[in-house]
Amino acid sequence: MTARRLAAGACAGAALLLTLVVALRWGGGITGRIAGLPDPGAWTTWGLPVTRAAVNVGAVLTVGWCVTAAFLLPGTDPGAGGTGRHGQGQLLGPAGYRLLRRASWWAAGWAVASLAMLPLTLSDLLGRPVSTVTFHAVRSLAWSVAQGQSALVQAVLAAVVAVACRIVLTRSGAGVVAVLACVATLPPALTGHAAGAGNHQLAVTSLAAHILGAALWVGGLAALLTLRSDRVLGVAAHAYSRLALGCWAVVAVSGVANAAVRLGGIDELWQSRYGLLVLGKALALTAVGVVGAVHRVRTLPVLRAGTPGAFRRLAIGEVLVFAATLGLAVALSRTPTPVPTEPAVTDPVTDLLGFPAPAPLSAVRVFWPPLVDAYFLAAVVIGTAAYVAGVRRLRRDGHPWPVSRTASWLAGMLLLALFTVGGLARYAYVLFSAHMAQHMVLGMVVPILLVGGAPITLALRTLRKPADPGVRGARDWLLLVLRSRFVRLVSHPLVALGVYVVSLYILYFSNLLSFLMRYHLGHLWMLTHFVLAGFLFYWVLIGVDPGRRVVAPPLLVLLHFAGMVFHAFLGVALMQSRAVIAADWYGRVHPAWADSLLADQHLGAGLAWGFGEIPAAVILIVLVVRWIRADEREQRRIDRAAARAEATGEEDDLARYNAFLRRVAEAERR
Repeated sequence: MTARRLAAGACAGAALLLTLVVALRWGGGITGRIAGLPDPGAWTTWGLPVTRAAVNVGAVLTVGWCVTAAFLLPGTDPGAGGTGRHGQGQLLGPAGYRLLRRASWWAAGWAVASLAMLPLTLSDLLGRPVSTVTFHAVRSLAWSVAQGQSALVQAVLAAVVAVACRIVLTRSGAGVVAVLACVATLPPALTGHAAGAGNHQLAVTSLAAHILGAALWVGGLAALLTLRSDRVLGVAAHAYSRLALGCWAVVAVSGVANAAVRLGGIDELWQSRYGLLVLGKALALTAVGVVGAVHRVRTLPVLRAGTPGAFRRLAIGEVLVFAATLGLAVALSRTPTPVPTEPAVTDPVTDLLGFPAPAPLSAVRVFWPPLVDAYFLAAVVIGTAAYVAGVRRLRRDGHPWPVSRTASWLAGMLLLALFTVGGLARYAYVLFSAHMAQHMVLGMVVPILLVGGAPITLALRTLRKPADPGVRGARDWLLLVLRSRFVRLVSHPLVALGVYVVSLYILYFSNLLSFLMRYHLGHLWMLTHFVLAGFLFYWVLIGVDPGRRVVAPPLLVLLHFAGMVFHAFLGVALMQSRAVIAADWYGRVHPAWADSLLADQHLGAGLAWGFGEIPAAVILIVLVVRWIRADEREQRRIDRAAARAEATGEEDDLARYNAFLRRVAEAERR
């Protein structure tokens, strides 16, 4: 078995290198250098793509083995081989332990290869042989240039994963390491063709999804082939099949989005060598999709019956196709694209925004044309589909689910789509007033609607347990998070209020807003924070989902009133301010047809102070009504207890309490 695995690994490496060399030569990744520019030499010309391939292999195997060890394999109990609380092992099982320790070596190689990218990248940028590159120049690249920063961050994260894989013993710790490994794959999405493409919003986030989906897909399959036990392989393969289907869809959709940005037109698919390489990659994706379908129909049932031979043989063939596809992907990253990543004539505003300056604002342009952002579009599609699927599963099982909750969640998803990928999203980049309107909706209206949908309750009622009791399913991980110390901390009313309010003052009364607006991922983080901070605050206030702290109604009313005061004060302070917020950003992108920067800022502050208080007032009324109803329920409970006591001749709670007070007073007199 070991010899067969070594042979399969050698064949996969050979397929990767052969495809890489052929695609580089044919596609122009080696010979396509512009005439007149200096040549860095053969060591850089060939060493850079080979090192990039080594980085990709290390990333894929590290991610796949960490994710498999944490989420797909059964664990063990600290006792004599049983399972822990809730039926899931608290410690890594033997197979998971071995995978995680092996992943540490791949992560270490990943880190070394990422560092090796630095001198090779500098040699390629300068057109000088790598032997002439100095350490000082490499350090300058790593600290000041996007490509160098990406390689350095990835190397540091991979090194942390390598160390953590040698230390972690628990399932929860392995889950954290797996998430960190997934994050470490994303820095390259900030550079290369995607970062230089015209549509930052679509190119960057779709490339990040493409990289992460491919790493989970390919790495997970490679991890399955290293498992020794047939029983463990059957358990993991069943869970992996569902993961692979989702990864296939993510890779396919994100690949189409990336190709659309880089090709510029569908005719370039067959009129350019880059397009033909994209077609080859698409054919490979289709082939492995067909193989995956064969797995689900034929080999998985046989594997569950205890005969793993067919599954292993087909999986080895699939890995060979994956290896060739990885080589093709590296060659594509070096192949000139039909749409130049660095056009000769650039518009400064387009270079900053990723799209041309928008036309004057109108009622139609608020909604159309949209600004397609793969991140929020995927969040809306997945969130809507998952919620509807959960409701359908409940009703299919004969359990009712309130229509009002479904309507609330769908309305929240609709508003999230309108204000993140609709036409207003364009103007939020160039107008402070549009940004503030987007902020108010994402931070106040959308979270209220999403909380009203009770998504956590729906998930706990619809997510099914894995077939193997030692494997943690999605429901078990959700319960683990809800019972964690972190959730107990952030769900404290004062902490939730602080996250909701203090972050706003930091954002608007520091240079943070200008910094985040300059980077697409920073902008995504800011909008995501608006939604999550609002969700946390209103989950504590009005949520019906489990996991939050139980707070007395008077305290909730006081908490919300404090939030309204702080929010209103922010709007008033912005309206009275004579200094322009994020002037170094809005001063460069402010359209000529709009009012002055300060007038636009005052308009946005007025929106924050006026419109922002409307949903807050509605929630305040809801909290007061809940308070009154809670008091009425408590009074009815006391009345029923008194009636039962009178009927049975026993003392009720009020009578016993009055007797206690009389005894205390008598003792004081004595």
